[in-house]
Formats: sequence, C-alpha cells, structure tokens
Amino acid sequence: MCVGIPMRVVEPRGGEALAEGRGQRQLLDMLLIGPQPADTWVLAYLGTAREVLSAERAGEVDAALDGLEAVLSGETENLDRFFPGLAGRVPELPDFLKEKQ
Repeated sequence: MCVGIPMRVVEPRGGEALAEGRGQRQLLDMLLIGPQPADTWVLAYLGTAREVLSAERAGEVDAALDGLEAVLSGETENLDRFFPGLAGRVPELPDFLKEKQ
C-alpha cells in the first residue's frame, strides 16, 4: 500500500524540492506538479510530489495518519478526534449512486 505524506517545501530546486513533513526531510521530484515556492504543502508518494495541498488539507491528512498510527498501536478510544469532518456525520451516497437505487 502506498500512503501519501503531506510535506512542506523548504527549498525549491527546479524539478526537485527539499521538503519536510512528519519528522522527515526528503528531496522530492516535482515534475508532476511543477516547481513550487517555499512553504507550499504537497502530497508526496514514494519521493514524488503528486498534488498541491492547502495548509488545512495537509492538516487533515496528518490527523488521519495520526489516527492510523493510534489504531496500529492498539488505541481504540476517542478515535473521532482524528477525523473531525467525519465524526457524527451520517454517510451519504454520491449523487451518481443514488440514481441506481
């Protein structure tokens, strides 16, 4: 399984950028999204930036990854805090699936 990690660009270097996130510092290939200025958040997979993120979205992804780590370490209580946008929400089908019911 490949998991995207939100990372903040520290130093743009043309087709690459030095980025940091979740305690890591890594040189990312930026060719799929183009050069980005410092402080831009990106979603990185296997050393490649694949998507530009808002700071808010990067925080949501980080929280979800924190939730995954908590579950993997055996934590089972109060997991809603990692997914505030989902907690207490009634799931709904997308419109294109509602038509098929």
